[in-house]
Amino acid sequence: MLRVVLPKGSLERATLELFEQADLPVLRSSAVQYQATISDPRIADVRILRPQEIPTYVSEGLFDIGITGRDWIEETQSDVVSLGELRYSKATARPIRLVVAVSVDSPWHSVTDLPHGVRVSTEYLGITKRFFANRGIEAKVRLSYGATEAKIPDIADAVVEITETGSALRAAGLRIIDTILTSYTELIANRAAYDDPVKRHAMHQIHTLLAGVMDARGKVLLKLNVADADLDRVIAIVPSLKTPTVSKLFGDGGYAVETVVPKSIINTLIPALKDAGATGILELPITKIVP
Repeated sequence: MLRVVLPKGSLERATLELFEQADLPVLRSSAVQYQATISDPRIADVRILRPQEIPTYVSEGLFDIGITGRDWIEETQSDVVSLGELRYSKATARPIRLVVAVSVDSPWHSVTDLPHGVRVSTEYLGITKRFFANRGIEAKVRLSYGATEAKIPDIADAVVEITETGSALRAAGLRIIDTILTSYTELIANRAAYDDPVKRHAMHQIHTLLAGVMDARGKVLLKLNVADADLDRVIAIVPSLKTPTVSKLFGDGGYAVETVVPKSIINTLIPALKDAGATGILELPITKIVP
C-alpha cells in the first residue's frame, strides 16, 4: 500500500533501529542496498536514499511517506504533509539551526550590516538566496560541497551552515549573526496520498508505532504490592505518567500498584518504596507507550 523512503547517511542506523523497535524491521540483502522491504501489509516498498532528495520525491508522488529534516523540506520548497516530528536519536533529539556566520573578527554583527556583493558559501543554495533576497541584500551565493566553515575569509565573507550548539563554528573562529530556521527530523507524506482515506489511516498507524517507541524510551513499568496501612505512603512517592493503577488484591492481601516511571530515577525510587512498605517490586522494560 505505502511506498516508504528512509534516510541514508548519518540518520540511517538510528532510523533502522527505530523501525526495528516499532516491530517494523527493515530487511535488505546488504548494508549498502538501497532497496528494502518491511513485512507489513501496510507497506509495499521501501527505499533508502539521501535525506536531501526525500522531500522532492515525496512531493512528486514517487513515495507516499518519508523521513527527512525540515531544513531540506524548506530548501527544496516541497509541498508535503508533516505527520509530526521524530526525535528518535542523539542526532535528532535536539533541533539543528541553519545560521549565518562570519569571522569572529568581522565588523558585521547582524545580517543588515552585510554589504551588497557579500560572498556567501553554503550547501543550502535555495534557502540562502531567498533569505538574502528577502532582505534586499545582493549576495553572491556559492554552493559548498563540505568544509563550509573553512571558506572564510579567503573564499567567502559569510557562510550559511547548520549547527546544533554553535561550538563547531566557534572552534573554526566564526560568530553567528542570524538564524534562518530551526529544523527537526519529520515524518512527511505526499499530499495526494494523504487525501486517500485508506492510505491516511495507514500513515497514522505507522506514526503511532514510531511515536510509541519514542515515548517509551527512558521509561520502565514498575509493579509492586503494598499493605492497606502503607498504601498512602507508597503512593505519595510514586511518580507516574498519570494516576497510578491501584487494584485490590484477593482477600486481605492489600493492593497491587502499577505505574510508569523514568528509568533514570529507579535506583533511588525502589529503595524508597521498600522503605515505605512496598513488597514484590518488579521493574519491567517497556517497548511502546501509546496514549
